[in-house]
Amino acid sequence: MRAPAEQTLTEDFDAQYRRHQSPVLRSIERKACGCDYGGTSWTTRSEADRICELLNLRSGRRLLEIGAGSGWPGLYLARRIGCDLTLVDLPLEGLRIAARRATSDGIAGRCWIAAASGAALPFEDHAVDAISHSDVLCCLDAKLDVLHTCRRVIRARATMVFTVISITTGLSATDHARAIDLGPPFVDSQSDYATMLARTGWHIRDRVDLTADYARTARRYLQEQENHRDELEELLGSADLDAQLTRMGAKLAAIDAGLFRRELYVTAPAGSVDRRVESIAAG
Repeated sequence: MRAPAEQTLTEDFDAQYRRHQSPVLRSIERKACGCDYGGTSWTTRSEADRICELLNLRSGRRLLEIGAGSGWPGLYLARRIGCDLTLVDLPLEGLRIAARRATSDGIAGRCWIAAASGAALPFEDHAVDAISHSDVLCCLDAKLDVLHTCRRVIRARATMVFTVISITTGLSATDHARAIDLGPPFVDSQSDYATMLARTGWHIRDRVDLTADYARTARRYLQEQENHRDELEELLGSADLDAQLTRMGAKLAAIDAGLFRRELYVTAPAGSVDRRVESIAAG
């Protein structure tokens, strides 16, 4: 059973995934992010290429993409690496779109799709070789549950790479409230991600600040939306488009003002890291 807030959010994402398959929005996505999967994260093509290298996968290995939506960047990663792929999310419309894209991309034979919550993955322990998720935890309330479950299903000496948006620490009460209003649905968190990862059995190998890239991508999206105003008005209506552009402008101003951070984390199961470090030291 889903909580009312979760059900509403799932329905909102379903509508977004349908809308993002329109020719004008896919064109904007290509110009702003370098891809056209109809995704809802801020992951660009260059970031996906970076994630691809960090995952260190190969043919025959299994990548799990949490919050996969319409398949970006999981399908792209599997196509480039040649690995097997499992996509997991709750909005069914996004998964249907991902299934069609897997077929058109020629990787349907090594792509599995499951409608499931990232906090309750329907897999055995140590079943996957790598995990990725793009701007997903900031859209979920059950962040610790997701990290716990990912830790359960990943194999030892494997890698989880993810991006996430968070509120900058030390803000005034006014700026903090502004960040909550303009950020992803569950951007506010009582703990920082480093603390949450440590509590759920993860070791941070690397942590990269992507905030400047986030601002550039948001600026490109805003500019491309302005460039395609006529087509977007036909798709969305004048009132909804004006509201969307106003919110995007306010979000960009908040990013520029330092209210948000967007980061990339490269992590590994803590126990396997400790054993590997001991093995290297002993050798």
